Amino acid sequence: MRVLILGGDGYLGWPTAMALSAKGHDVFVVDNYLRRNIALKTRSEALMPNPNLHERAEIWKALSGYSISVEIADCSDYRVLSQVFREFQPDTVIHYAEQPSAPYSMISFDTARETLNNNLNVTFNVIWAVLKHCPDCHIIKLGTMGEYGTPNIDIEEGWLEIEHKSRRDTFLYPRQAGSLYHTTKVLDTDLLWFYVRTYGLKATDLMQGPVYGLSTDECEQDERLLPNFHYDDIFGTVVNRFLVQAAANVPLTVYGKGGQTRGYLNLKDTLQCVELAMNNPIEHGELRILNQFTEQFTVSELAEKVKQAGNQVGLNVQIDSIKNPRKEAEAHYYNAHHSGLIELGLKPHYMSEEVLVQMLEQVNKYKYKIDSQKIMPRVRW
Repeated sequence: MRVLILGGDGYLGWPTAMALSAKGHDVFVVDNYLRRNIALKTRSEALMPNPNLHERAEIWKALSGYSISVEIADCSDYRVLSQVFREFQPDTVIHYAEQPSAPYSMISFDTARETLNNNLNVTFNVIWAVLKHCPDCHIIKLGTMGEYGTPNIDIEEGWLEIEHKSRRDTFLYPRQAGSLYHTTKVLDTDLLWFYVRTYGLKATDLMQGPVYGLSTDECEQDERLLPNFHYDDIFGTVVNRFLVQAAANVPLTVYGKGGQTRGYLNLKDTLQCVELAMNNPIEHGELRILNQFTEQFTVSELAEKVKQAGNQVGLNVQIDSIKNPRKEAEAHYYNAHHSGLIELGLKPHYMSEEVLVQMLEQVNKYKYKIDSQKIMPRVRW
């Protein structure tokens, strides 16, 4: 297929580009380095050095023989994105091109506005570029399980059947996000659903849980191809952050009671899920929602897992409960259904002690670069 990846320089975008390129797809990536620039501005740089996108593509071609086309451009500029769609004519567009940090979206008016403008404008532009230039293109949008919040009922896979006063209908599952970033994802879903049912677009919305992982089959060939591995409080997901804290001999920072439960998945499974969505097409006028995670843990359970893995490599890992910098329920009911991707063929990589030990060993190679000041929470809401 002709696959357009928006946000192709990101933690998920670059590994996705290599994985699909290695399968023989014609891959075109677009990125404007927003995440890199924000990381520099907030002193939240990735742990491992990452070449720029053109250099990554050159390294990948030299190793694999496969080409990835690159354009550095702003997807929130409709004229730019429209030209990309018109010239490339993608069969599938994979939309990662959003400001991805909940804490960053909550720092100030300016960071909130930047998040809102970028995320909604890019999604809106994607929809209209597909409508105008390639209406058969399948939109695969990365959503988030954070859209659902933590309701006191089971979380269904995108849709909920309601009975009210003896009548029944099906609606998008009620969503109550805990940050502005997550709220932009809710609005993305609403935009997609409006244009799908109005103009017959084809869209898959992947409600992804927090991702952990350092490498994939492709980037294991050369460390210069590793994803952007962040460990700070702004861009670092909790598992990755705990692993760096363990390596740096910093107590693992459990926010509050540590009962916050979420669904997690390995980076390798993100690539599987996106490919499964791409290879299993849907009909015009359909919005398919898939809950994208493989296991559910509390933050305290994750800390214990990392502690045990640290013990296996001779680290004396400590766990420290600190005041929660976020407004969130610290103990709650959480039961999210996630059968859709399993039915499509997902073969999960589970969070075993062996997996965590391998990640710790990789992190340890770059231990000298860890800045412990980036680990503690700097953003509160």
